[in-house]
Amino acid sequence: MMSSRKHSLSNSYSNSPIVPLSPLALSQDQDRSMVKFSKQFEGQLVPEWKEAFVDYWQLKEDLKKIRLLNNNTTTNTHQTTSFPHNLLSSISKFGLFGRRRDQGVIQVHKRLTASASKGGDLLYETELLEQFADTDAAKQFFECLDMQLNKVNQFYKTKEKEFLERGECLKKQMQILSELKTIIKQQQHRKGEEEDASISCSISCEEDSVRDRTEQEQQQQDSFMDELERNEVPFPDSPTSDEIGKPTDINMKTEKGKLRTLSGRVFSFQGKSLRINIPLTTPSRTFSAISYLVWDDLVNQSSKKCGPQGRGKLHINKSKLHHAQKMIKGAFLELYKGLGYLKTYRHLNMLAFIKILKKFDKVTEKQVLPVYLKVVESSYFNSSDKVMNLSDEVEDLFIMHFADEDRRKGMKYLRPRQRKESHAVTFFIGLFAGCFVALLAGYIIMAHITGMYRRQPDSIYMETTYPVLSMFSLLFLHFFLYGCNIFMWRKARINYSFIFELAPTKELKYRDVFLICTTSMTAVVGIMFVHLSLVTKGHSYAQVQAIPGLLLLAFVLLLVCPFNIFYHSSRYRLLGVIRNIILSPLYKVVMLDFFMADQLCSQVPMLRNLEYVACYYITGSYKTQDYGYCMRAKHYRDLAYAVSFLPYYWRAMQCARRWFDEGQTNHLVNLGKYVSAMLAAGAKVAYEKERSIGWLCLVVVMSSAATVYQLYWDFVKDWGLLQMNSKNPWLRNELMLRRKFIYYFSMGLNLILRLAWLQTVVHSTFEHVDYRVTGLFLAALEVIRRGLWNFYRLENEHLNNAGKFRAVKTVPLPFHEVDEEE
Repeated sequence: MMSSRKHSLSNSYSNSPIVPLSPLALSQDQDRSMVKFSKQFEGQLVPEWKEAFVDYWQLKEDLKKIRLLNNNTTTNTHQTTSFPHNLLSSISKFGLFGRRRDQGVIQVHKRLTASASKGGDLLYETELLEQFADTDAAKQFFECLDMQLNKVNQFYKTKEKEFLERGECLKKQMQILSELKTIIKQQQHRKGEEEDASISCSISCEEDSVRDRTEQEQQQQDSFMDELERNEVPFPDSPTSDEIGKPTDINMKTEKGKLRTLSGRVFSFQGKSLRINIPLTTPSRTFSAISYLVWDDLVNQSSKKCGPQGRGKLHINKSKLHHAQKMIKGAFLELYKGLGYLKTYRHLNMLAFIKILKKFDKVTEKQVLPVYLKVVESSYFNSSDKVMNLSDEVEDLFIMHFADEDRRKGMKYLRPRQRKESHAVTFFIGLFAGCFVALLAGYIIMAHITGMYRRQPDSIYMETTYPVLSMFSLLFLHFFLYGCNIFMWRKARINYSFIFELAPTKELKYRDVFLICTTSMTAVVGIMFVHLSLVTKGHSYAQVQAIPGLLLLAFVLLLVCPFNIFYHSSRYRLLGVIRNIILSPLYKVVMLDFFMADQLCSQVPMLRNLEYVACYYITGSYKTQDYGYCMRAKHYRDLAYAVSFLPYYWRAMQCARRWFDEGQTNHLVNLGKYVSAMLAAGAKVAYEKERSIGWLCLVVVMSSAATVYQLYWDFVKDWGLLQMNSKNPWLRNELMLRRKFIYYFSMGLNLILRLAWLQTVVHSTFEHVDYRVTGLFLAALEVIRRGLWNFYRLENEHLNNAGKFRAVKTVPLPFHEVDEEE
């Protein structure tokens, strides 16, 4: 293996990247490592390709059988060993005239498959030349080892062919783009029109419509375009206006048609027929495509009429080429990422073979490693250099066309590095955590002395200020639990950043999340402490009531701040996800979108507090202390119903969109779960207003049905548990945590927390504590339940790929050559 710059592994998704070395150095380095190889191997494999990797754990199980049999055989042998026996065994190792026979322990044969003459594969079969303690167990081990080697070779060859085809397509795309840009520059030079220069190409009146597009390719294309819309792929020179891009999938098939569609059209350029398409993945792109076609029909109808040869004119301006260039750049990045994954696949499998062969030699005291390792090194997946060459070529093309031949700039895009964790972050976490605890203790003591949280017939503080504190408490408790989830995902080696498709340079680490939580809650509790101090010192509410509103306004302004400060990329990614949720089902649903929508389903009390606080300050009620104005307003009461079931509505619309895109009935069943939750939430709001026996009975019935529905979905679908035929009773076959009782405890805890709605019926109180404090406690329990759900949800995704995430997406490309026969 080469250790040069270009042939080093790109393993940006791993927490502890491996440095490629020679096989001998690799094995020595792994022996010195304090981390078990199986854990390292599991943490760095590509989740989608998990089944294609060497089954290292099965090989270890086979090796354990051999070890047990060897131990038994060794015990019996020591009891019957004699000097003649040792002498004969020593002589048998040597041939005539004292020369040692070197026939080896095993011999690996190559067998051609039936289609080998047509480019088929070689299959490896191992023959045992020496007697082992248990021949059957040894044969079983080598049969499994041969099967793993053949599987790795086949998968590597398939993926290599796929990436090579993508590379050829990208080269053609880049060539077409370069020619078009050259023509535009020539026309600009002749006409002197820097902004309006365009290419006039002949266009066919018979426009093609798209057919036979596979479901998976369409989903991947839409997902990739969504990422471009969210600026996941940086492109500093791209236009800010929403131009009509013209992407297409390089593999899609077409047919002739008279009807004009929004998907694409065919034009002739330099003797080639090319198609350009418009993927309608977002509302803005859809509206742009419609307006473009309307304008094209109304204004340019005369110029589009067919001439004697059935040709019209199509103008491709500079801004549209910028959009095409942006898409091709994204395709290069995706291809390079896929090549990095394939090199990592090659490297990790090579390590797995070395480790398991070393273990075999140690157990059997045979010299199998040198013989079998030569076969592995000469096998296709380790000897082929096509991926290495293509990776070098992609680097050169990307740097030439997208980085102005600046290698350092280009490699920042191709190999983004994770941010280094600073000790200063840990220091400030401790500092602000201590400040928060001290301020919170002072605030609680002062609130207890003044009796603010006791049940009173009329409490302005609990009606106006407490909702602000309650809202921030629930929000940052949820965020703190997300940091705990990240910590546990990393501990369990769950590839959360891969599943969420987070950029390695922009994702938040758990220390960043804890820093945000401690800093924010220190500011919130500090300001609330000052506000309560001013109230207890005799200042009127009219003088100090603006303080909580200003606190909320400061956080909102910080969230939308356009400057590159305070985790700018994460803030805007969050805003983009919220936009996608609110506009469901107009946007394509990805893992991060519906994961975030599920979090909002546990934050209904926070959203209702936000609704009240917004009404209280926007209407100016804080100036007159008329805190009951919002409660009396009909529009506010109607909005309370909407806020109570909006998160469930958004989630239901996402399920409907996923069913529309994927056609799986599971999404419709999931939609029914959120509809039941919407009905239960609406009944609860109505009961809070009416307080009648009829509404109470309806709340009990609707909430019970929704709870049973949700519990079934939690355990069976989201967590993948309660499997009758599993090797782990009532659990999955594959588990990330060793201690199984944690899963049983989590299921019981989830059941208890799901029943928190019973507080609505029982109306239990804590002595003389205000009912709002009790409501905050119950809402916090739901947030804790959601944090528990988050871990098991992603564990199921990591093990079973329930969301069908892709390691490398099928990338839409702007140009597609059409045969004349079409």
